[in-house]
Amino acid sequence: MDTAEFRHSNTPAPNMHELGIAASILDCVEKEALRHPGVHISKVGVKVGELSGVDQDALQFGFDVLVKDTPFEPLALAVEYVPRVQRCSKCEYEFRMTEFDPRCPLCADFVTQCVSGEELDIAYMEVDE
Repeated sequence: MDTAEFRHSNTPAPNMHELGIAASILDCVEKEALRHPGVHISKVGVKVGELSGVDQDALQFGFDVLVKDTPFEPLALAVEYVPRVQRCSKCEYEFRMTEFDPRCPLCADFVTQCVSGEELDIAYMEVDE
């Protein structure tokens, strides 16, 4: 029997990419906890950009699996989605790029630069006092 049959249909299967990212997040949390003995980190917040190639549900699932039955439990992961924003090189207007059209909606110039949406960063860690 295929192991996928055991998984609930609404539960995403973390691929190696998201599982590796979740493991890296836990490594950072562990290093920070070692720098501050006696502190309990209760939540870690990450920013995930639209262009990062990260499936947020798979990341959350992988993180939960890695934390379960460890000293980190009940560490929570908060994921903040960061949309893709372009800036026009001509008029400096910033806009959400849709339908793969990089043209500035204000001046119609094609030369635009991505200013957000590629993030994959730890934004914060919350501690219990």
